Amino acid sequence: MKNFKRLLKLALPYKSKFLVAMLCMLVVGVATSSLAFLIKPALDDIFLKKDVYTLKWLPVAVILIYLIKGVCSYSQTVIMSFIGLRIVNQLRNKLYEQMQKQSLAFFSQHPTGILMSRITNDVSTIQFAVSEAVTSLLKDTFTLVGLIFVIFYRDWRLALIAMIVFPLTIYPISKFGKKMRSVATSTQITMGSLTSILQETISGTRIVKAFCMEKYENERFAAENERLFKLNMKSVSVSAISSPLMEFLGGLGIGAIIFYGGYNVVKGHSTPGTFFSFLAALLMLYEPIKRLTNSNNTIQNGIAGAERVFSIIDRVPDIEDQPGAVNLPPINRSIDIENVTFCYEKKPVLKKINLSIRAGEVLAFVGMSGGGKTSLVNLIPRFYDVSEGRIAIDGHDIRDVSLRSLRGQIAMVTQQTILFNDSVRNNIAYGDIEKNDHEIINAAKAANAHDFIMKMPKGYDTNIGELGTKISGGEKQRLSIARALLKNAPILILDEATSSLDTEAEMEVQDALDNLMKGRTTLVIAHRLSTIRNADRIIVLVNGEIVEEGDHETLMRKKGEYFRLYNLQFKDEGSDDKNDRLAKDMG
Repeated sequence: MKNFKRLLKLALPYKSKFLVAMLCMLVVGVATSSLAFLIKPALDDIFLKKDVYTLKWLPVAVILIYLIKGVCSYSQTVIMSFIGLRIVNQLRNKLYEQMQKQSLAFFSQHPTGILMSRITNDVSTIQFAVSEAVTSLLKDTFTLVGLIFVIFYRDWRLALIAMIVFPLTIYPISKFGKKMRSVATSTQITMGSLTSILQETISGTRIVKAFCMEKYENERFAAENERLFKLNMKSVSVSAISSPLMEFLGGLGIGAIIFYGGYNVVKGHSTPGTFFSFLAALLMLYEPIKRLTNSNNTIQNGIAGAERVFSIIDRVPDIEDQPGAVNLPPINRSIDIENVTFCYEKKPVLKKINLSIRAGEVLAFVGMSGGGKTSLVNLIPRFYDVSEGRIAIDGHDIRDVSLRSLRGQIAMVTQQTILFNDSVRNNIAYGDIEKNDHEIINAAKAANAHDFIMKMPKGYDTNIGELGTKISGGEKQRLSIARALLKNAPILILDEATSSLDTEAEMEVQDALDNLMKGRTTLVIAHRLSTIRNADRIIVLVNGEIVEEGDHETLMRKKGEYFRLYNLQFKDEGSDDKNDRLAKDMG
């Protein structure tokens, strides 16, 4: 119940509204009880004694009771729905903010579809628990208390007989509640897996079709969907059995009461009005008890969802600002990588790296796939933290400066261009949302993107589709470069920025990259060695270690690893296919 208490604490800012809703629920409970109370005068005074005065006021009282009950029921529903939806709104925001704080390692460990399911499905179950189940819990409890008062007031002996049945209901309610929480947890996990499959296959539909894997994906989806069906059926079975069981137990009590109460009426110890008022209250009593059982099931679902949501909200990010973190001034001296070792899932990826990069220097990293090039540059913006050693910018350990000031000085252009389902203008402005249209256009021109943008249907207002599906690879990359230009950061990371482009597109993009690199400290992960011949220094990485460094001519004269890689890639310049294959092997 710890997580449910946390949910209720989220309602504290709305305690005044909550008190009004509780007052309305109390009125609903009293009104419901009053209807049962009025059955005695209806039978004894009107039908048996033929009292005209009672005949006049009783219908008016019933109408007023239903009117008051309706108004209060409407009010409490609206108020509690507001509180529930507002809590869900806050939880979604907190959950999303917490996800944004997590490191890249977190997203590697949690599939996208499962994280999406946490924000959508799990939070929705919490909404029902907070608004609907809590409402039912309070309203039906008030109704229950009112009706219990009526039955004891009418006939305490009959009431005691009815109360014998109540303890019998406690065990099944508790048993079903535990079962529902277990099933709900499994259901939500399966829904996350289903969402993950859906996200993967929709985003990767081109690969699915290219490899004729539609049948395989259909079967994979159907298998997970069948598992979800079985869990849902189990949930339905558990939920469905609770109501008939409650009715059966209630029937036992009612049967005994009809016999005993009828016997008293026949013998003249009680009036028909008293007995039927009691019986009506008793019959009305079992309805809120059944609803409370269903509310318990809903609350258990909500608790299961809350456990999964709070597991992320409570997660401490792997990468975060240290206490007392300072802002990093603009780089003017160097980036120093000192004795750095980095392990990913306990496996060493980089080993004892020592490297000093001068401000304004163009540094290229080359090596076979898996050599540690991307891992090394990912340490500089603190996408991951070093396992040993340190990285310093102008003498400041990057762990001692704020992430915002560190990453604010770094722009990136990667092989996998990430664009958003938005306009060209907004995608470029992502580099700095404070910049005006004139600066956005200048960035596009410098990235050789302005001309193709102006040929688009709405120019800079054209929507480029999800992940930029409406434009070519070269156009995507130039928009990515324009975004980096607009950011105007002093440190630039180019992670195989032209590796996926054809020759013509590569030439256009390379020209834009040359504009981007001017005056910046640039770290280039090289795919095609021809693109880094003019780098100030080239670092050759093998199995996470630096084996060579120097400019192109120096390394070629050494005839070491760089020379081998260069010749491997260019020994047959006439074969584009071979070059492309070798380039891919270079990673």
